Amino acid sequence: MNTILDFLGSDHHACDDLFASAEAAVAQKNWDSAREQFGRFQAAMAHHFTMEETLLFPAFESRTGMSTGPTQVMRMEHAQMRDLLQGMQDAVAAANQNSFLGLSETLNMLMQQHNLKEENMLYPMSDRVLGSERESLIRAMQASGSQDET
Repeated sequence: MNTILDFLGSDHHACDDLFASAEAAVAQKNWDSAREQFGRFQAAMAHHFTMEETLLFPAFESRTGMSTGPTQVMRMEHAQMRDLLQGMQDAVAAANQNSFLGLSETLNMLMQQHNLKEENMLYPMSDRVLGSERESLIRAMQASGSQDET
């Protein structure tokens, strides 16, 4: 993965797969699996947000001087998604299928719109403006994932 778009776009797809697994388990009312799958999804999303908010966004803002542009919008959307994830966690803990599926529908719509903005605008812009810093930034994001697994 030699671009931010490739690296973080691939992470979007991995999160989407975990989301689908959690949603399927809830739809089947397999609550043990649902709690496990949702926990994995929630952890993957938290890691993704952290990579962006602590590594990518500050590097982008430093290079461009834009702190009230696209990264501010992405942070606001991350906050909205965190709120939905908390509600979904509460719903899966209570084995409340209707609540979970209603929140997951909203989250899915928000995630898809968010990912399109990042993959079509922010990540390509980041690849362009970060130039030689891009590879070390990707390595730092990769390293942050391996630290989470220990």
